[in-house]
Amino acid sequence: MLNFDWAAGISQETAKMIFFGLYLIIGALVLLLPTEYIYQGIPKEKRSWYHNLKIWSWAVLGILATVYYLF
Repeated sequence: MLNFDWAAGISQETAKMIFFGLYLIIGALVLLLPTEYIYQGIPKEKRSWYHNLKIWSWAVLGILATVYYLF
């Protein structure tokens, strides 16, 4: 169905670094999101750090990158 013969020559370490680079790019794009978009629907007086979706997305990306790098 899908032909991935071209990827046979890529070492495992190179593949890990490619995915780690992709996670860094995604993380940079998350940082570019405006604050008002992140806190949409939450009044300004009720905003807390745990409502910030940037922190949660960076945490998830960090966990995924760690797991993929270790295994």
